[in-house]
Amino acid sequence: MGLATAYLSLIVLLPLAALVWQAGKGGRTGFWDAVSDPQAVSALKLTLAVSVGVCLVNAVMGTIIAWILVRDRFVGQGVVNAIIDLPFALPTIVAGLTLLALYGPNGPVGINVAYSRAAVLLALLFVTLPFVIRTVQPVLLELDREMEEAAASLGAGPLLTFRHVVFPNLFPAILSGVALAFARAIGEFGSVVLISGNLPFKTEVASVFIFGRIESGDAPGAAAVSVVILLISFVVLLGIGALRRWTTRHDRA
Repeated sequence: MGLATAYLSLIVLLPLAALVWQAGKGGRTGFWDAVSDPQAVSALKLTLAVSVGVCLVNAVMGTIIAWILVRDRFVGQGVVNAIIDLPFALPTIVAGLTLLALYGPNGPVGINVAYSRAAVLLALLFVTLPFVIRTVQPVLLELDREMEEAAASLGAGPLLTFRHVVFPNLFPAILSGVALAFARAIGEFGSVVLISGNLPFKTEVASVFIFGRIESGDAPGAAAVSVVILLISFVVLLGIGALRRWTTRHDRA
């Protein structure tokens, strides 16, 4: 316990404390001026809105893809599994460059979404793709198929069976994947810095705004906005964790 506490303090708690200390250098007034700056507020709003959108898309599509990978067999399934894990291994700046080359002004597919909010959404969907899939897959693998067969024998159709038998078992795993995807999306930098164009009040996300503040020599202002992102992430993750525990309360009884 002592070793684990010391390690967590060194790796997590001390850096967070340093961040809060840096944010407080300008005093209460300086902190408020930094986080209430119109450009900072716009970047935070865009980051939160896109992150929520990414989580909603991942919750649906991630579950569908996990279902197909577990319940179906098709040629090239191993390749698809490897592709899903690719965002874990690929440097995010390379992902941004790839997306810009594909969906930029000179892209081969004829679709140009560069320097738009759609580009930010696309980049975040790419880097958060595996989270829901990889949290739902093990649950599907361990799910007792006899419950579904029993529901079918009682006259329940596929949709009704999924809604009342399968989904309640998958929901906690989906929430876990959504929490991980949100945490990744809200702080993502590398994949969006190129394709978004970083246009203030249009496509500038919070992480890029913070980087700009640091380059301008405003470290306390950058730290202040970082603390706001940290608090938002912490509250959201706590809320998702509480909802997950509530949905599994009968399993622990």
